[in-house]
Amino acid sequence: MEFKDKTAVVTGACGGIGRAVVQALAAKGARLALIDRNEAALNELCGTLETDCAGFAIDLADAEAVRAGADAILGRFGRADILVNNAGILSPDKLAATKLEDWRALMAVNLDAAFLLTQAFVPGMKDGGWGRLVNISSYAWKSGGLTAGTAYAVSKAALVGLTFSSARELAGTGITANAIAPAYVVSPMILDQLSPADLERQRSAIPVGRLCEPEEVAHAVSFLASPLAGFITGEVIDMNGGLQFG
Repeated sequence: MEFKDKTAVVTGACGGIGRAVVQALAAKGARLALIDRNEAALNELCGTLETDCAGFAIDLADAEAVRAGADAILGRFGRADILVNNAGILSPDKLAATKLEDWRALMAVNLDAAFLLTQAFVPGMKDGGWGRLVNISSYAWKSGGLTAGTAYAVSKAALVGLTFSSARELAGTGITANAIAPAYVVSPMILDQLSPADLERQRSAIPVGRLCEPEEVAHAVSFLASPLAGFITGEVIDMNGGLQFG
């Protein structure tokens, strides 16, 4: 029970990656605060877990709702020891097709919410002398986006910047900040966005010959959140099947 007595907050908890992360952390004994837009799905997911769990239906595009949700989580659990910023929305629109209002809506979910939740939970982590920030970025942060659009790629690059900035500022407090950058995870967000032909084209371009499984991302999250990962901070774990090295 590696995370016994630890409280983990996971955003986008009911999605493909989120659900795998939640199940991995629950299996190691973490208490769980789950954030998603879908209240019914949250209730269903919490009902499957044999750990202290509460769901919080929050629109991450609404900054005030995010702040209120963070307060509610602290009221329920007292503190957050692990924050997994996983929630994100995807747009395929490239530079010329990206409208400013769409850019801002995507940034609100993919970046602003992660910043606000980090801001809300870090003080408690500092008080406890221990914390783990794990941000789910994307291969798009370094590739510029193959099938992903401009706003998405920029948001994931900015999330890496938030990771580096947090790691630098919090080094020495017992809090680590790291990111994971997967490419083409088997999840509704990817499978619903790409045509079968595009999906096969991308699969064939990945040197290992397949897409990433959500459980593989969850395993990396569990590793970065573990007590034995305390000497790792300010790093990005690339999970791209050999698409790009270094």
